[in-house]
Amino acid sequence: MDTVTASVDLEIGGMTCASCANRVERTLNRLDGVTATVNYATEKASVRAPLGYDPAVLVAAIEKAGYTASAPARADDDRPGSDGVELRMLRTRLLVSAALTLPVIAMAMIPAFQFVFWQWASLALAAPVVLWGGWPFHRAAWVNLRHGAATMDTLVSLGTGAAFLWSLYALFFGTAGMPGMRHEFSLALTPSDGASAVYFEVAAGVTTFLLAGRYFEKRAKRRAGAALHALLELGAKDVAVLRDGAEVRIPVGRLRVGDEFVVRPGEKIATDGVVVSGESAVDASLMTGESVPVDVRPGAGVAGAPLNSGGRLVVRAPRIGGDTQLARMARLVEEAQAGKADVQRLADRVSAIFVPIVLVVAVVVLATWLLLGLPVVSAVTAAVAVLVIACPCALGLATPTALLVGTGRGAQLGILIKGPEVLESARRIDTVILDKTGTVTTGRMELIDVITEEGSTRSEVLEVAGALEDASEHPIARAIADAARAERGALPVAYDFAALVGRGVEGRIEDRAAVAGRASLLDERGLHRSPALTAAQHEAESRGHTVVVVAWDGRVRGLLAVADGVKATSAEAVAGLRREGLTPILLTGDNAQVAGEIARQVGIDEVIAEVLPDEKVAVVARLQQQGRTVAMVGDGVNDAPALAQADLGLAMGTGTDAAIEASDITLVRGDLRGTVDAVRLSRRTLRTIRVNLFWAFAYNVAAIPVAAVGLLNPMLAGAAMALSSVFVVGNSLRLRGFRSVVGREVRS
Repeated sequence: MDTVTASVDLEIGGMTCASCANRVERTLNRLDGVTATVNYATEKASVRAPLGYDPAVLVAAIEKAGYTASAPARADDDRPGSDGVELRMLRTRLLVSAALTLPVIAMAMIPAFQFVFWQWASLALAAPVVLWGGWPFHRAAWVNLRHGAATMDTLVSLGTGAAFLWSLYALFFGTAGMPGMRHEFSLALTPSDGASAVYFEVAAGVTTFLLAGRYFEKRAKRRAGAALHALLELGAKDVAVLRDGAEVRIPVGRLRVGDEFVVRPGEKIATDGVVVSGESAVDASLMTGESVPVDVRPGAGVAGAPLNSGGRLVVRAPRIGGDTQLARMARLVEEAQAGKADVQRLADRVSAIFVPIVLVVAVVVLATWLLLGLPVVSAVTAAVAVLVIACPCALGLATPTALLVGTGRGAQLGILIKGPEVLESARRIDTVILDKTGTVTTGRMELIDVITEEGSTRSEVLEVAGALEDASEHPIARAIADAARAERGALPVAYDFAALVGRGVEGRIEDRAAVAGRASLLDERGLHRSPALTAAQHEAESRGHTVVVVAWDGRVRGLLAVADGVKATSAEAVAGLRREGLTPILLTGDNAQVAGEIARQVGIDEVIAEVLPDEKVAVVARLQQQGRTVAMVGDGVNDAPALAQADLGLAMGTGTDAAIEASDITLVRGDLRGTVDAVRLSRRTLRTIRVNLFWAFAYNVAAIPVAAVGLLNPMLAGAAMALSSVFVVGNSLRLRGFRSVVGREVRS
């Protein structure tokens, strides 16, 4: 019989690279009956264990491996998390270390600053940086050592420690501590005993540079779970529940299954439910993608979070809490984020081989020199030079500097990129899924056309319809009233106004009895359209437009076509995506007729319509299973799970916080053309990172043999390392020249 299992999620602390995540995963999988996956990006472990398995056993195993584990904080918990505390501590280490390191580097590199006993001042400034600022690296190296592993932290700790300790030796036992000691730079490859100079700038500089890289990486990763909080914030905070016939306002958390609650116009629906009484129009676009508000009446189902934009409703709650549609969407976002590929940094992947080799080379160099009977000082100098030259300063700068310049340039262009893993995804994408409402379209209802019966004018029809609709808050009514006011100026006042929920409006405009609404409403009142106007109505509806028929004084006078307008730049953006070799797909919760017309206008061939939020996730997953690498562009809550599931999620900055937090890239301007810029900038930034990493490793590989034979003293090794860092920074700064394609022809 199959063993019944349960899922346990744990937050893992203390991981510094992808190899740490692999070690935690192996530790958990060695436990009987336990299957685990650990995601370094989200710092979470997803564990399946036999039913009733004590989570304390899992935590103990992880702590024994040198890491920390705890149950994840609730997504709706406003308490500051440990990740926030850790980030603040890391920021403090970085700022203090940078302030102390700057004068150390200046004194070592600029002879004019080398006053009497400057080397002792360097010791006083560098010691806190190496010991306190570099403590995260030393601690991680010690944990790795206890478990027989070596990572980049090991090399950082050894390299900075070797430079610092050898400098202490040179100060106390060599000649470097003498008054008036100077650093005279020489590029000659000559042997040196290494005891006449100090290398505090190497130890402090490497520590500070790598702290900067660690800080920016941590800050990007911290946002991984923010989408859940943003989703839950969309819901109502309190609710007017009916108890013994009276309204009692209580927090949503105290709502019980079966309770009936009141939703007034302008309020959010507190939870999923069934309408018991009342009629209204509900703006459900955030949840369903439907651009036109949904009319609801008794017996209709409603989801929690949408806005009631019409009449008073009484709703019964058949389910609450984690069973609601909003909560399920939050779970979908969490699962999609946790399921993202664990993108390992190139430096970490290569370090699995590079770090042990460097350590072996340093030991072999030391042993070889001693076995050959050469001076101990010379042997130690050569070994230290190997460690210093191999210390990954340029490697530590390769990613964060390119990322900082690239993301900074992106911010200037209205493109916010969240982290390095985004760049890897952007390089590979071949398919772009575009949400319709608010992404390809404006997300607002607009007046598209006014068609009149013979004997009536556009101006008259628009004035009467605008005056009637001006008294309503329905989004379609607002579109008509705003268009009429823009074209006609001030509108007449409607008297005896009445809103017929879900059908239309009526009232008196000056001396005319007027009505505007669905064709079925006017048919019921015996107000019939001419064949020509009926044909125009069908034509407009075939294009996905909503039709409002207008009549006064017993005759139909015309109709107005209203629709969610296409953004002026959408067609240009789609053409740009095609020129980048990407396949655009329109995905929407709207009906197929509307979606097809929008796709035709912007030049999209493939349309997937009438899909619910969880179905959007399934569509993305299906395309991924077909071997496609998928980018998703959206703006609504209903897009958040799909944005998280996609290989690359792009959110319009004009959209909801939930969509923005679930995405990898935010387009601040809400201009779809920014998608083209985002893809190009991401690809170019990633190329820059790869070039940086290649040359950083090439420099190490070329310089290590020179150091091993004693021709590269630690001082010259430190200078060479600084030059490699300058190259990496300079190469990254080239990204500032990136130019937007908005408004001009797209070039690859």
